Amino acid sequence: MKGLIQRVSEASVKVDGGVVGQIDRGILLLLGVEKNDTKQMADRLLQKILSYRIFDDESGKMNLSLKDVDGALLIVSQFTLVADTKKGLRPGFSKGASPESGLLLYNYFTDQARLSHHKIELGVYGADMKVSLVNDGPVTFMLET
Repeated sequence: MKGLIQRVSEASVKVDGGVVGQIDRGILLLLGVEKNDTKQMADRLLQKILSYRIFDDESGKMNLSLKDVDGALLIVSQFTLVADTKKGLRPGFSKGASPESGLLLYNYFTDQARLSHHKIELGVYGADMKVSLVNDGPVTFMLET
């Protein structure tokens, strides 16, 4: 499981021209699910995201987590994160979970996120989404389980 997190001052997701998820200060998470990912891996990744210290403290150092700053989390599924890009000029997707198993683990992840944090917004799994963000920093990290 891979999560690309971006510290944002605002972010939103549109599907068919309508906003389906929107946050102010927080984290935009692009979430990729691989074939062998498990609920335990999802739990570890979620806790890492919620506790990862990427927000500035009063000294300007990255010492505060999403929970510390009471920020929001916008979760967007993105299967292209798990693409194999090592060979050739076209990505390979053999490492990615099937749409069915990917959806199950995505739903598990988002359900757990809602149980763990009160400011959760979502994209739409498998939809053609338009993602907008203002990356604060810019600050971007790839987290993997």
